Amino acid sequence: MSVRLAHGIGEAPRSTPVRAVVALGANLGERAATLEAAFDELRHLALTSDVRVSTPLETIAVTLDGEDEDAPRYLNAVAVLRTRLAPAELLASLHRIEARHGRVRRERWGDRTLDLDLIAYGDEVIRRDDLVVPHPRAHERAFVLAPWADVDPDAEIPGRGRVVDLLEGLRR
Repeated sequence: MSVRLAHGIGEAPRSTPVRAVVALGANLGERAATLEAAFDELRHLALTSDVRVSTPLETIAVTLDGEDEDAPRYLNAVAVLRTRLAPAELLASLHRIEARHGRVRRERWGDRTLDLDLIAYGDEVIRRDDLVVPHPRAHERAFVLAPWADVDPDAEIPGRGRVVDLLEGLRR
């Protein structure tokens, strides 16, 4: 496992591809169509290949105050891909995809047309103001773990363990 503290936008592409994990969610508008379009955009990212996507899963909205039965339900999915994009460049690409689908960042954990989170980037641990990988709460979220296990049953979160084991722990 490597720890990265300093690099950002403009970092040179990798010479060899890295496996990255992206969580997708939408609870406003045409959720299924939005996720399908986002999957397609991920498949067309520069320096990116082998995009595999989970089956979308409908889940309850989670807010800062916990689960919200009254909020529109989410469709969540995970994409596992191979990319030579540097982590900050990949994150910037994800933000551009969100913006193309009307994502507006007004409220933390609020309703959204599309949310793309970089969950893991190889086995790297990145701690910066603009990027934390692995995602700091992915191991606590069944709506990330279940679709991830669907597309990659042998996956691990660096420093946390096997995705299927973490999911099982949440279900107890």
